[in-house]
Amino acid sequence: MQTNFSYLDISNAGISDSVPITFWNPLSSKLGHLDMSHNQFYGSISNLTFKSEFLTDIDLSFNHFTREIPSVFTDGFSLYLNDNMFSDAFYILCPETELLLEQLDLSNNLLSGALPDFWTNFGHLLSLHLENNRFSGNIPKSIGTIQSLQYLHLNNNTFSGSFPTSMKNCTSLLILYLGYNSFTGYIPSWVGNVFPNLGALILRKNNFLGELPVSLCQLSDLQILDLAFNNISSNIPKCVRNLASMGQKGDISLYFDTAVSNVGYQPVSTEHESAIVTWKNEEQMFKNSLGLVKLIDLSYNLFHGNIPDEISYLAGLVSLDLSGNNLSENIPSEIGNLIGLELLDLSNNHLTSEIPVSLSKVTNLGILDLSNNDLSGEIPKSTQLQSFDAVSYTGNAGLCGAPLPKCLKDQAAPANVLNEDERDDFDVFPGLYISVVLGVIVGFWAFCGTLVIKTSWRHAYFRLLDNIKDKVLCC
Repeated sequence: MQTNFSYLDISNAGISDSVPITFWNPLSSKLGHLDMSHNQFYGSISNLTFKSEFLTDIDLSFNHFTREIPSVFTDGFSLYLNDNMFSDAFYILCPETELLLEQLDLSNNLLSGALPDFWTNFGHLLSLHLENNRFSGNIPKSIGTIQSLQYLHLNNNTFSGSFPTSMKNCTSLLILYLGYNSFTGYIPSWVGNVFPNLGALILRKNNFLGELPVSLCQLSDLQILDLAFNNISSNIPKCVRNLASMGQKGDISLYFDTAVSNVGYQPVSTEHESAIVTWKNEEQMFKNSLGLVKLIDLSYNLFHGNIPDEISYLAGLVSLDLSGNNLSENIPSEIGNLIGLELLDLSNNHLTSEIPVSLSKVTNLGILDLSNNDLSGEIPKSTQLQSFDAVSYTGNAGLCGAPLPKCLKDQAAPANVLNEDERDDFDVFPGLYISVVLGVIVGFWAFCGTLVIKTSWRHAYFRLLDNIKDKVLCC
């Protein structure tokens, strides 16, 4: 067996087997890259002992490895153990000395319990993925000591407690994903001040309450703001127009690593970076195309007041979801400036007045939901707005026009109303009809009046009638 090599890649090889100890022992001490990902390896690897002073990248992701993660894996710079069945990460999360790890991905495993408070030994960490496990309890304070941290994914666990104040020191963050947990309390007012390069803030499905921090408007690089399904109660601030990145069209060549040079750290490789985003009402994973996604999702909170006109300046938005709040007043008249929108959901609010005509300019809309508001008037006529099902507009008693029933002014005239030809005839000969009626009236009273006044005429008239009657009977 060849053992003098520095690069070993057997990924996507269709291997389904346990890994014998005889495989690990002969591995070269010069090994720098090990990739066994996307196979069907199974069983425990807890007894590994091989060492390599050159080992930098280890990728065992997308297999069926179980039990604990061995301490030997603390030697590398990038460690990808995600999408396995590991249940114990004590050795990797509780190191006795400082590690050189820069990228650690333990997501999609069976890890549980409280997160150990040993993060002072991870001072070089750039990317940490712990999502989709069973971790619980508070976020350790020591995680705030990792000033180099750029990507933090803790979503889909059962973490609780308040937003960790120690994270004030994580000033290099580009993605902060704490969604689908049980966090409580307020979103700190300093969030927009201490994370100047933040590109994605995803806190959906927690128990955050209070007002939306105005400091968020300072995040000029923010592309994804997802606070859905919390208890946030405030107005939507007018300063949203300051979210400069959302005012520009997305670029697939851009990723969230572009701003890292400003803080003195090297950007992490984005080959393994991704974010699960609720997109078009479904959870989808974005990797290299994440730079194209620019969205605001504030749905199912307690936001009130109007939708600020300033939101129309965010022309780069592809998704805007404000459904399930207490928003009122008009839809911004210039909402049609959001020409890149593919999803617009304003349902289940108290919006009034008419649908802005400018909305017909948004030709990329794939999902539109304005249902269950207090909108009125006619739906603006355009190929786009008439292409949606009626369910997109239902629950607005005063709304009419396709695809809803026609407005009253468009309905046909009642049957008892003269048609145009009949109306024209009446207009042309009004004197004729009047003369006939007057003639009948005058003639009738002239004859009857004479019989009443002149007795001799009356006797003569009745004698005439008697003679006529006698002649008829004789015949």
